[in-house]
Amino acid sequence: MARWLEIPISALAIIVSVPLLILAAVAIALTSPGPIIFRQKRVGRRGQIFVLYKLRTMRIVHAGPQVTATGDERVTWFGRILRRTKVDELPELWNVLKGDMALVGPRPEVPRYVDLEDQRWEFVLKSRPGLTDPVTLRLRNEEELLAEVEGNYESFYVNKLQPLKLQGYIEYLQNRNWWSDIKILCRTLLVVVWPRVNTRTPASELALLVAEHTDNLNANK
Repeated sequence: MARWLEIPISALAIIVSVPLLILAAVAIALTSPGPIIFRQKRVGRRGQIFVLYKLRTMRIVHAGPQVTATGDERVTWFGRILRRTKVDELPELWNVLKGDMALVGPRPEVPRYVDLEDQRWEFVLKSRPGLTDPVTLRLRNEEELLAEVEGNYESFYVNKLQPLKLQGYIEYLQNRNWWSDIKILCRTLLVVVWPRVNTRTPASELALLVAEHTDNLNANK
């Protein structure tokens, strides 16, 4: 999607979401001590590091994995609502307006999980990361999947789930066009408003990943 189209869309979306952001900010301040906005370094286009903005959904802690599963004790009760409705991601529109991100594109990853020498990452990072993409839509319930993983779910994410996501990003980027991005954006809005419409999660493939991970754990005991 062209920048001349992304800029007014993201600016309008920010203006429209201001009342919701204010209400969410007040609720965050009243339910958990700490900053309203969560800032985290992510890897952007061509490997450049940028700061991603979200509404804070976790308690202030200084340890723990950088992936989150359902039931993570670091997440506040109001944070769970924000994450389930995706309202916590509204500040990322500022990243789009700045040019760090696109409306549609592969989700940005934390530096810890990115291997810049991997050809898959090299290909994916030729494009700006985005708010949404086909892989994100299919894995909208990723946190629930990770909660089913026995043992270290961060290891499962890096070794099993992330390669699956990378392959999905590559397939999307090889076939994307402006119309496909528009359709992804519209489907994302529909899924946020009506979550049950998202029925295309590759459950069988993900179940196999979880089962394989569990078998490997049992074999190593």
